[in-house]
Amino acid sequence: MSLTMWGALLGATTAAGLLLVAARLRVVRRPQLADRVLPYLRDLPQAGRPAAGPKLEGGSSVVVAVFGPVLRSLAQSVERVLGGATSVRRRLARAGIDRSVHEFRVEQVQWGLVAFSLAAAWGLLRTLGDPGAVVSSALVCAIAFVVGVLARDNHLSAQVRTRERRILAEFPTVAELLALAVAAGESPVGALDRVVSRSGGELSADLARVLAQVRTGEPVGSAFDTLAATSGLPLVSRFAQGIATAVERGTPLADVLHAQAADVREAGRRELIESAARREVLMMVPVVFLVLPVTIIFAFWPGVVGLDLTTP
Repeated sequence: MSLTMWGALLGATTAAGLLLVAARLRVVRRPQLADRVLPYLRDLPQAGRPAAGPKLEGGSSVVVAVFGPVLRSLAQSVERVLGGATSVRRRLARAGIDRSVHEFRVEQVQWGLVAFSLAAAWGLLRTLGDPGAVVSSALVCAIAFVVGVLARDNHLSAQVRTRERRILAEFPTVAELLALAVAAGESPVGALDRVVSRSGGELSADLARVLAQVRTGEPVGSAFDTLAATSGLPLVSRFAQGIATAVERGTPLADVLHAQAADVREAGRRELIESAARREVLMMVPVVFLVLPVTIIFAFWPGVVGLDLTTP
C-alpha cells in the first residue's frame, strides 16, 4: 500500500473519530429529563448545579462519558478473564483506595489502552517501512494491552506495600500517644479522638474510621475487631484485638498499648538487622567482581610488562 493510501486511510479514520466525538458531545451537553424535573420534586437546593451527563464510576470527564459503555464492557471482560474480585477488594481496602472492584477494572482497561496506543503507534511506524510486519505489530499491541492491565494490578500491590510500611513507621508513636492519653485519665474513645485530631497519616486515617464507627453507635470492641479483620498487618491486627479485649474485660489499656508499641519497635529493629545482613552479602558483589580484579590487575600488570621487556 502506498503512502497516499495510508494518508487517506488515516485521514478518514481521524475524521470519523472526530465526528463520533462531536455527536457524543451534543448528547452529553443536552439537559437530561431528571435534571429538569427533580428540582420540582425534591426539596433540595438544585439551583446553579450544572447538568450532568452519563457518568462512569470514578470519573465524570467528557472522555469517560463518551467511551463509558466501551470501558464498562472491557472491564467486565477483564473481570471474567482474571477473576479474583475478593483479593482485589481486600487490596483496595488495605491500600486505602475508596474504589469498587469495577472501578479498578476500568482503570486496568485504561492502563491497557494506553499501552496498546503506544504499541500501535510504534507498529504503525514499523509497518510504513515494512508492510510485512502487520501480524507481528498486531501481536505486540495485544501483548502491550495485557502488560498494561497486569501493570495496574502490580501497581496496586506496590501501593499496598507502601501504605503498610508507612503504617508500621507510624504505629509506635500513635500507640504511645494513645497510652499517654489513657494514662492521663481519658476514656478509650476520648483518647482515640485526641490522637486522631492531632496526628496525620495512614494509621490515623484507619483510626479515624474506627472512631466514626464508634460515634455511629457501634461498640468499641466491635469497631476494633473490624479493623483487625480488614488489616493486612499482623502487628496492627494484634493491636486492635488487644484494645478490643482490654475494653471488653476491663484490663489496663495503657499497659497493653505500651507493650504493643514495644513489640512494633522490636519487630522494626529485627527487620533492620535482617535487612543489614542481606545488604552485607550484596555489598560483596562489587568487591569481588569489580574491586578485587582491578586490584589484581594493578598489582601484576607492571610485572607482566617488565617480563615482556626483559625477555630476550
